[in-house]
Parts: sequence; C-alpha cells; structure tokens
Amino acid sequence: MLRTRITAVVAAAAALAMCLAAFMSYRGVSALVADELERGLDDRANTVVALLAAGLTPPARPDMIEQVVSAEGAVRPLAPGREALPLSPEALRVARTGKGAGREDVVVSGTEYGTLTRPLPGGGAVMVGQSYEGATRVDDQFLWRISWTTAAAVGFAALLGWLVLGRILRPVRRLAATTQRITTTQDLATPLPPAGSDEIGQLTRSFEHMLAALRRSRAQQQRLVQDASHELRTPLTSVRGSAELLQRGRGRLAPEDEEQILTTLVTETAALDALVRELVELATDRRTEEEPEAVDLAVVAEDGARRCRQRTGRVVLVVEDGTDPPVPVLARPRALQRCVDNLLSNAVKFSPEGSPVAVRVGGGRLAVRDRGPGIAPGEEQAVFDRFYRGPRTQATPGSGLGLAIVHDIVTADAGTVFATTADGGGAEVGFVLPPLGRDGPNGRAVRRRSWRAGRVKTTADALREGAPGV
Repeated sequence: MLRTRITAVVAAAAALAMCLAAFMSYRGVSALVADELERGLDDRANTVVALLAAGLTPPARPDMIEQVVSAEGAVRPLAPGREALPLSPEALRVARTGKGAGREDVVVSGTEYGTLTRPLPGGGAVMVGQSYEGATRVDDQFLWRISWTTAAAVGFAALLGWLVLGRILRPVRRLAATTQRITTTQDLATPLPPAGSDEIGQLTRSFEHMLAALRRSRAQQQRLVQDASHELRTPLTSVRGSAELLQRGRGRLAPEDEEQILTTLVTETAALDALVRELVELATDRRTEEEPEAVDLAVVAEDGARRCRQRTGRVVLVVEDGTDPPVPVLARPRALQRCVDNLLSNAVKFSPEGSPVAVRVGGGRLAVRDRGPGIAPGEEQAVFDRFYRGPRTQATPGSGLGLAIVHDIVTADAGTVFATTADGGGAEVGFVLPPLGRDGPNGRAVRRRSWRAGRVKTTADALREGAPGV
C-alpha cells in the first residue's frame, strides 16, 4: 500500500534525524557535565588548601572526601569516619615535592571518584575526591528522557504523516477506483474525478486525454466496421448472385453468357480482394512499427513515379519546384511510399486514357495533379473520409479508402493533407510534412540519391525510362 510505504519512509527519516540530534545532544551534555565536575573539583581543592593554610577545617560534603597527605605518605582524613582515598604514586610525589598537581580516578567501596592532589604551603599535600554518582545519575536520566522523547516524536511524526498522506493521496485513490471501474465495465464515458492544479491533477488530466483518445479510437473502429460491412455487402451480393446463377444454369447457359458471368465473378472478386486489403491496411497500420527517419521527398516521388509507369504504362512527370527546392522530412519511409502510390493510383484512375500525371515536389510539400473531373466545392476535406464517393466519381471503381490511408499516415507523422481543383481542370491532391532543412536528425547531413538532380522531368524523359503505350 502506497500510503503505508510512504508513512514508513517518513517515520524512518524522522527517526534517523531525531536519533542523530539526540546523540549529538547527549554527547554535548556529557561533555558539559564532565567540564562542570572538573571545575567543581578544582574549586574545591583550592578552597580546602586556602582554609587549611588559614588554620581552618573545611566543612564536610557528602559527595566529597578530603584528606591530608604528609611528605612521608601518612594520610589524615579531614572528616572523621570517612573512608580514605587510595594513595597513588602521583599523589605521593606531589606531597613530597610540593610541586605540580595530580589528577586520577579511583574506586572507593564500589563508588568511582575523581581525585585532585594539590601541595600545601607548609609541606605535604591535600587530596580532594568527588563522587561521580550524581553525574552518572544525571547522565542516565538525560539518556532515558531523550530516548522516550525521541520515540514519542517518531510515533507522532508517523501518525501525522499517515493522516496527512491520507488526505494527499485521496485523489489518487479516487482516480485508481475510477480507472478500475472503467477497466471492469469497459465504459469509456465514465467521468474522472475533478483535477486540481498539482501533479495529481496533471496525472488526472493525462488520463482524461488518454480516455478521450480511446473514445475516438473506439468510435472510429465502430464506424469503420459499419462502413466496411456496408461496402462489402455489394461485391459479396454480386459474387453470390453470379455463383448461384452458374449453379442453377449449369450446362444450359450459352457460352457467351457463361463467359460474362465468369468475368463478373473475377471482377467482383478482385474488387473484393482490393477492398479487404485496404481495410486491413487501414485498420492495422502495420507501418507504425517503422522508426521515423529523414526522407527525401524527391527520391520518394521518383520511386513512386517509376513504379506507376511500370504498372500502368501511363506518363508520370516529376517536377521539382525551382523557387522552393525539396528538403528532407521526418517520416516513415515505407508508409510515405504507400502515400505516394495511393495518390498516383487515384490520379491514374480519374485521368483520361493517355493524359499525363504530374507530381510536383517543393520544400516539404508533394502534390499529384490529374486530368479528371476535379473536386466539387465543399468536398476538399470529405475526399479523405473512408468510403467517400463524390457525385462526380460514383461510377468510378474503387474502395474509397486510398485517400483515407494517405490522411492517416500523414497526420500520424505531424503532416497535413489537401485536395483542390487545379487551374485548367483536374484535381491536385497531396500532403505537407514538416521539413527538417538540409540537415537531418542529430545534425548529420541527409544523403540524397539523385535522378538528374535539379532537373525538371519531361515527357521525353518518361518515354526514355520505358513508359509503354505512350
């Protein structure tokens, strides 16, 4: 659970910080207590020396032991009935020489004392011992208090973090519940929780955009299925009718009638095969697996024109704009080739027999010009719809999907499509892709294959390249 994990992290961070602060405080307090003990021991030793020099006996203190040490090593306690401090070699040296001072820790009856030896003016020395019991008690109490205080603070931090995180993560829980409901019911119209202005709000808006895209995709798929079922019904009905006619009239039909029925079957089957192939191409878009790269539109146009000449025997001219030379564009190469093939097939289909088809390339723009009936006003965008047939092209065979595929491919590569009626008759259909300039991705120059680079192709060029029947 995210809330529990984050709370554990917050509590661990708080515990680490507080333990570090407690340790540093403990070290500081221990050093401070030790300094106070040393200072108190030194002050007491000076006081005892001054009082003995004045012939007075210092008052006894319960936490201290004072004694006089003679130069011969004899020990005389200043408070009757108190245990004597052990005489160390260092204390004996101070008593004999009358110089320096001696500082040591000793144990008397199981209690640790800090001792300080100072010389007396008349000879000998005085030893003052102070018990560490009080300091140890203060140290232990401080350690205990700071431990439970730290534990309580960590617990409070964990509880506060749990409560605050519950409020912070509430929109995330709502979003998760909504997405779970959408996953279970498959209802893409389910509204998402209100989005705020923070990161969670941005996440909610991203989910909303994703759901909108999924809704559009589902609507397009449903429309495609409906349109495809309608378009498939006509050729399937024709094929079934022709097959049933052959079955009923088997052996009784005239050869010419049988030949006509078989021709109809072949024609409708070919149309059905082309329609199914276009549907699969449109529904799957297998070219999306391609990685976009720098593509030269002039090269693509030349390739498409060559294939179209070989396939149809028509004259296809490729013209480069002299005022706006072609530049590389970022696109999927095979998908872009399919776009050009579809545009050329569409132009050949609507152009009268023997008339040329022209491909004009300039900048990131490619346009195919035919000599057909043109495009009626108001149909400039409708021609890119799936299965669309204008009033001027109802009698022309075809699936009505070629330009829809061009539209989907180009828009997927951040381009735009256009269709207009050309000056002098016919239609001009094409697309525009964002140019990369003369340098391709990563600043590397794009190498361009050339067919008579910078030269306008003429009808004679097309004839020399093998356009039969012209």
